[in-house]
Amino acid sequence: MPEDLMRAATSGNSMSLQTLVAQNPNILLGRTLEGNTCLHLSAIHGHEQFCMSVVTLEEHLLGSVNFERETPLVTAVTNGHVPLASYLLQRCSQVQLNQAILQQDMHGFNALHHAIRCGHRVLALELIAAEPELSQAVSRCNESPMFGAAVRNFAEVVTKLVNIQDLSHSGLLGRNALHAAVRLGYIESATVMMQARPEMATAMDRNKNTPIRLAVLFNKTEVLRVLLQHDCSLGYEVSEDDGSPLLVSAAFRGHIDIAREILNYCPDAPYRQAGGWTWLHTAAANENEEFAEFILRTPQLGQVINMQDDKGKTALHYAVKKCNPRIVVALLSHPDIDVAVQDNGANSAAWELWKTTDHAKTLNWNEVSMLMAKADPQGAAALHNLQMEAKQQAIIKARMNAKSLTQTYTTNTSLVAILITTITFAAAFSPPGGYNSATGSEGLPTMSQKVAFKAFLISNTLAMCSSFVVAFICIIARWEDYEFLVHYRSFTQNLRWFAFIATTTTFSTGLYTVLAPRLKWLGIAICVVVALSPILTKLLGDWPVLKLKIRLGKTFNSDLLDMV
Repeated sequence: MPEDLMRAATSGNSMSLQTLVAQNPNILLGRTLEGNTCLHLSAIHGHEQFCMSVVTLEEHLLGSVNFERETPLVTAVTNGHVPLASYLLQRCSQVQLNQAILQQDMHGFNALHHAIRCGHRVLALELIAAEPELSQAVSRCNESPMFGAAVRNFAEVVTKLVNIQDLSHSGLLGRNALHAAVRLGYIESATVMMQARPEMATAMDRNKNTPIRLAVLFNKTEVLRVLLQHDCSLGYEVSEDDGSPLLVSAAFRGHIDIAREILNYCPDAPYRQAGGWTWLHTAAANENEEFAEFILRTPQLGQVINMQDDKGKTALHYAVKKCNPRIVVALLSHPDIDVAVQDNGANSAAWELWKTTDHAKTLNWNEVSMLMAKADPQGAAALHNLQMEAKQQAIIKARMNAKSLTQTYTTNTSLVAILITTITFAAAFSPPGGYNSATGSEGLPTMSQKVAFKAFLISNTLAMCSSFVVAFICIIARWEDYEFLVHYRSFTQNLRWFAFIATTTTFSTGLYTVLAPRLKWLGIAICVVVALSPILTKLLGDWPVLKLKIRLGKTFNSDLLDMV
């Protein structure tokens, strides 16, 4: 292509075009190194008048393709020049260049693909009206225009396409346009497709998922309702892959609204696989607590409570194995529960705790063991033995890690104890208010007669002495003897709290003696807050165990919780 023509096409200079053509009528046949004609270059820049002039002179250029196999029409669409693309489309139709309209680029996309992908809805409708066969083309990745429109929720384009007899609706991963609309929750597009092509609802993608299963997995309740309204038999689908019904898939994701919608249209929808695995098993195994409670609250589903899978396990077995107290409580609260059901290995649900003894120091493991002991008094002795075995295993493991345990328990404790000792020792020689210099009282603290000062002095002394004791015990604890370490933890824990309370009392009473004469109420308020802080801290630290004790009442057993 001559440089003059290239500049004219790029700038859209129609006058230069006329001059160049007058000098050389064949100049319009030139191409760039990318195979573009002057019509391609002008379409890239959106020069509509220039394109009209070129088409008038050489209309066969409408069907020319570059090295990307793009026609000027496709080039105009991909560059967003909609009026120009509309003009080129009309000209192609007028001169009956149908192949130019249907031309697919090197990736398999045609003008309709690109119009949809670029969001040009009106242009897409024009293309469909001009050449319905555009709907039959698929790209190299098997994407049809229908699929692209469904992904982008172009409902008016979907409505136009769905009525074409031989259109393609294929898409990525073996899915069709209905898969796309359902997965993304596009109600209008899904409704149109279900009305015109209901057979799309039973097609499976490469993962063996139908559109309705995608609605279940992705929690698209409203789209699911559309599918079931048109064909309620879809709710009875069973997966060809693993034989799981839709309700099992809903339980896997924990989608309660989906399950409720399926049961609304299909009251007897299957909820059990061929091997006996039910949706309650799924909810318990995946710890979907609210979904498990939903199943147990539904009266007509009571029979599922004691169903066994191919291993003989009920949902209670899996809930206990997961150490999930909330699901265990829900199952045990059901009037039809049978805690004596044994699996194929003759083990009851309570014995699943044996497989999770590595969690024996957790609150959940202990709570579940207490709940099962109460629910199954006959197996309480075996559970007690299991708890003792778990405790012994924890002790053995702790013995192996005695050195690291010692360092953990002593390093931080000794650091805090030394810090408190230093502060309280210094406070003893610098009392609040200073010293008296009056005759006869030289060297005595100014506030020595105040009750608050006496409380300060006593608490300061207790804090200093108890911190000294904790620091010395930390040194002795370097022996790395496990029995001593256990007793050390119990003793120093109480002693640390005592030192902490004494220290805060020292601070609050000292602060009170200074502030009370001047800012009485402020001094009292600060002192109360400081004095209560260790109590509040203690309550917050012990609250999880205390809450468990309140919840379980007499069932509570602290044998293992002492190690938590």
